[in-house]
Amino acid sequence: MKKYLFISFFILSVFTSTAQNNDWKIEANNTTNYVGTPVANGGIGILPWSEPFSIRHIILNHVFDSDGPRGISRVLRGINPFLLTLELDGEQITKDNIKDWKQVVDMKEATHNTSFTGLNKAEISYSICALRNMPYAGLIRVNVKALNNLSLKVIQTMEVPDEYGKPTSVFKTMQDGTSRQLVFQTSAPSAQGAQHVSASSSFLCPDSTYTIQANKKDNNMYVEKQLKKGETATFALVAVICSTRDFSDPYGESERQVVYAKHEGTQRLISSHRCLWNELWEGDIVIKGDKEAQRDVRFALYNLYSFCRAGSRLSISPMGLSAQGYNGHIFWDTEIWMFPPMLLLNGEIAESMINYRTDRLDAARKKAYIHGYKGAMFPWESDDSGNEATPTWALTGPFEHHITADVAIACWAYYSITKDKKWLIEKGYPLMKEAADFWVSRAEKNEDGTYSICNVVGANEYADGVTDNAFTNGSAIRALQDATKAAAICGEKAPKAWSEVYKSLRIHSFDDGTTREHKDYQGIMIKQADANLLGYPLGIISDPTTLRKDLAYYADKIDPENGPAMSYSVFCVQYARLGEAEKAYEMYKKSFEPNQRPPFGVIAETATSQNPYFATGAGGLLQAVINGFGGIQITDKGIIQLPSVLPPHWKKLIIKGVGPDRRTFIKEQK
Repeated sequence: MKKYLFISFFILSVFTSTAQNNDWKIEANNTTNYVGTPVANGGIGILPWSEPFSIRHIILNHVFDSDGPRGISRVLRGINPFLLTLELDGEQITKDNIKDWKQVVDMKEATHNTSFTGLNKAEISYSICALRNMPYAGLIRVNVKALNNLSLKVIQTMEVPDEYGKPTSVFKTMQDGTSRQLVFQTSAPSAQGAQHVSASSSFLCPDSTYTIQANKKDNNMYVEKQLKKGETATFALVAVICSTRDFSDPYGESERQVVYAKHEGTQRLISSHRCLWNELWEGDIVIKGDKEAQRDVRFALYNLYSFCRAGSRLSISPMGLSAQGYNGHIFWDTEIWMFPPMLLLNGEIAESMINYRTDRLDAARKKAYIHGYKGAMFPWESDDSGNEATPTWALTGPFEHHITADVAIACWAYYSITKDKKWLIEKGYPLMKEAADFWVSRAEKNEDGTYSICNVVGANEYADGVTDNAFTNGSAIRALQDATKAAAICGEKAPKAWSEVYKSLRIHSFDDGTTREHKDYQGIMIKQADANLLGYPLGIISDPTTLRKDLAYYADKIDPENGPAMSYSVFCVQYARLGEAEKAYEMYKKSFEPNQRPPFGVIAETATSQNPYFATGAGGLLQAVINGFGGIQITDKGIIQLPSVLPPHWKKLIIKGVGPDRRTFIKEQK
């Protein structure tokens, strides 16, 4: 407990030192213990850093190569075309010769903005965005205001990460009538040969006073301009990164998109980007009475919006597009933690996320077959192929089977909101049916006629090879119940075995009625909430007395250092619905605050880890607010609002753009 309190104090002291302009912006003016925050568009993720014009890396969504000759798949960092070096009168701008440094994340416009004074000669600012209107493109806009007469030179280079083979670079001058455009391209195969990646870039300048040249000797290109005192140079760099995952010709495609961007021009590009983000923000959360909470919650939503996009048929990995954490694979994190808020606030993104699973049903069928089961068995870690991608040393791959139920439950939730019967018949029910058949073949009948599921790893990954894990059995029950309802809607008769199993699966309890995490659980430390998930999100336990017993019992069983924060999100939801405002708010704060990193408040997986941005935690935080304080619940008949309470100092909670009809739900302080 003492360690937790220390971490909370440190975080608070860092964030209070930064000026917060409004509900849409997070401002930093201190680089102490700096952890960057990504800008992303669902196709690429760009990670700016504190040094002038620094970009740590690019993450390519669902573009995989092996991490070695016999290794598992790992998402690729992209060739980085966003590296700029700025010179004033021949002297390079570095972190050591600037002052008045400031960065601002503008969530409304999805830009990362940096400003400073360089060498006492110029006021410099630049803005980075991953263009929402071009999923493989990023844009850097630069402004340099001269404080004295000076010579400006900006050099662009490309960085090829070490997971690539030998790169090649070319410079091309594109000519269209009187329009000329210099394009810089670098291409390389991934180290194990699964992908070929190409990055192309071009400077966008307003007039002919800017000189753009290629430097083939040093493999860069640059723009130059002479500035008089008080004059401002304004220009941009656009870059596109394409791979063979998405294009048969990534080389030509990256060039074509850069040429397109050049002809669109900076203003049209950024205008389209803003327009699409305005559409995303039709689904929003507004908190009256707590500006800090407003920024924290909106920042979580901003990041989830950034990591996926409508029409992509792709999902979100635990680290989103911020880093290569967990190799970019897809886990239960998607269906249980990130999918529900997206389903409520942006149905088109949710559709992409669920399509990711339905598209990979054949791979899940094969996995069930090779393990001797019927139906479909989804992998614990899924890459683009839909095959099992968990490292072989981890037990979770062979035994964390609740993922198959989690996916099926998400399908039913999607139908419950959309009422898209055609989708249910063609896509949703076939998956749910196969998942139900899996659970029937997976369950084992006991002598007393009940059923058990043996030898599994549940949500609490500290307990392996257990029998009747609470969450595994609970999620299997829900998946079988949902499949039965879906069968009726689709005009099919559900197999009798489905109801026989779901009515008889064991959920164990202690003598006082507290839910037992698994058959042999004796109260040792757990990694994260497991039995508590039967209250929310599964809804299998609804009795307030049992809910309170389970909450009280497991609160101090969770690993305070290495447990992910979603446990406290679940506690928050249940306490808010039980009417315990102060306890709910305590759990809400514990669900993210110890995991925040300065200066922007990016979320790490645990209180002690350094692996942000943890998109799963953002999903949990959003559920604490939407489903807990807001009381929003997805039911078979659609969206309802349950009784709940707000934190004592929150005046009003407004959840906008909910569901297909874009409803607004309001909860006010009594």
